[in-house]
Amino acid sequence: MPDKKLTRAFICIEFPDEVIKEVARVQELAGKIKFTGKMTELENLHLTLKFLGEIDDSMLEEVRKKLNEIKFDVFEAKLGKIGIFHLKGKPRIVWIKVEGKEIYELQKKIDDALKDLFKKEERFMSHLTIARIKYVRDKSGFDEKISKIAVDKIKFKIKEFKLKSSELKSIGPIYRDLEVYKSKA
Repeated sequence: MPDKKLTRAFICIEFPDEVIKEVARVQELAGKIKFTGKMTELENLHLTLKFLGEIDDSMLEEVRKKLNEIKFDVFEAKLGKIGIFHLKGKPRIVWIKVEGKEIYELQKKIDDALKDLFKKEERFMSHLTIARIKYVRDKSGFDEKISKIAVDKIKFKIKEFKLKSSELKSIGPIYRDLEVYKSKA
């Protein structure tokens, strides 16, 4: 029996140009602080609402159907402060908060729609990853300098979310749209 084709998939929100420009500015400032790691490519910026992992075509079809049933109105969000996720006391991810209660409401609708297929997200936090850190010599100095970077609190409208595939390559992930879900308003 042949192996089933698996697709690495996730559900996300993408950002308008003015947000991407602000992230580029913040990345430039963060890049002046010494660390070993990688900035998120601007074309790959997104806010993950739910990571689905490796799924086969029949499950992917089921996900598409269930996501099509979700109804939501256009809503506004805004960029918030910069932050760092640590793992075992070491900085690993530099992120920018994305504020807006409707993001959490949309994420819950997605979780509810897919509850029979996937585990519920326990610790969803609305953010966009701007850099992945491998090594920092001066951890406390790094954290302090990153926290001083001011982010312009740009407001923007969210009119859709996407189901995307992710193919991991040596050059970085390759993302493709599988489906776009527009607001019902």
